[in-house]
Amino acid sequence: MENLGYSKPLYILPFDHRSTFAQKMFNKSSLNDLSEEEKQMIKDFKMIIYEGFKKAVTGGIPKEYAAILVDEEFGEEVLTDAKQNGFITILTTEKSGQEEFDFEYGEDFAAHIEKHSPIFAKVLIRYNPEDPEDLRHRQLERLKKISVFCRENGFKFLLEVLVIANEKQKEETDNSKEKFDDLLRPALTVADIKELQDFGIEPDIWKLEGFDTAQHYKEIVETAKENGRENVSLVVLGRGEGEEKVEEWLRIGSKVNGVVGFAVGRTVFWQSLVDFKNRIKTREEAVYTISANFTNFYRIFTS
Repeated sequence: MENLGYSKPLYILPFDHRSTFAQKMFNKSSLNDLSEEEKQMIKDFKMIIYEGFKKAVTGGIPKEYAAILVDEEFGEEVLTDAKQNGFITILTTEKSGQEEFDFEYGEDFAAHIEKHSPIFAKVLIRYNPEDPEDLRHRQLERLKKISVFCRENGFKFLLEVLVIANEKQKEETDNSKEKFDDLLRPALTVADIKELQDFGIEPDIWKLEGFDTAQHYKEIVETAKENGRENVSLVVLGRGEGEEKVEEWLRIGSKVNGVVGFAVGRTVFWQSLVDFKNRIKTREEAVYTISANFTNFYRIFTS
């Protein structure tokens, strides 16, 4: 497993959201329903987030460990500027808002990675080991393509796995997200990682929802690092949760070896953008608040 993994600290501001902007900011059912003006507004929102990120780095987050995760469609200018300024860039490659993972640009995914030459290529996948076998297999085949491409072409691979409860699991946990998180999700995540690894899918970093105990983190990290994967690491995502919940996840995870950072997006920037859109905040105020929120999570993780 030579050169597999990434074990340096990594503090990611992810804003590769696309369907979320269409649906929750503009009340559109899909990206296709956006007007040109609304698309331009999303590009501007992403530039505001990026300005907040840069302000946070200027204010003390180490540049060599600070990363942006953004999409090409609305974030191309951000990607270009971040690359020129020496930030760690992460390019998302999946279609937005899909239950089943597929590439945004189909079989041309490799050309788009090469065009922007990010440090990491990223995929988000909704994957439950109890999903139908044909659904899992289709996604595994696609994931293997990008995993192999990254390994053969010098790109790092960041894989975000969301474990979504199926109907049986919801019943077992009384339709409680908290019970599912505590009782079932850790073991399902371990099973996911093993299944993906056994298929030949080799992320350098796993981007996963947080856990409520250090033991859960340790079990996940141990699985991710098995069989010569010593440098493979984990970052904690925010899942759009409230500030208190994300802070709890980061505090617990930061104490576990192999958890190298976080990727918190909507909790950092969403309300500021809503306030800017509704003219409650100026652009400068939105940038400042995003910077302060990102810096706050950095301090919590590193304290």
